[in-house]
Amino acid sequence: MGVTGVAAPDVDERLDQRLDARALRPWQTVVWNDPVNLMSYVVYVFRTHFGYSREKATTLMLHVHQDGHAVVAEGAREQMELHARAMHDYGLWATVREVDG
Repeated sequence: MGVTGVAAPDVDERLDQRLDARALRPWQTVVWNDPVNLMSYVVYVFRTHFGYSREKATTLMLHVHQDGHAVVAEGAREQMELHARAMHDYGLWATVREVDG
């Protein structure tokens, strides 16, 4: 018991809470620019895999082309890893990162 008579949280309980909070944080799939794939192909991949509209897929492709990368999806880590693997299967360069915050 603490000085005030209230029990301090168990160390394992605090660790579990931090791990749970981290597991719930979103992750991102990032597609990177490369010198190989045509812009029209990247739009096709985004439309085919993610189901994005032509407008959204084109906007994302332009971010990849002009900025060097674009976040194409955000969510649970496992799902983002699946998206990154799918992008690799299409021949695109993709990585997964945890959202800052």
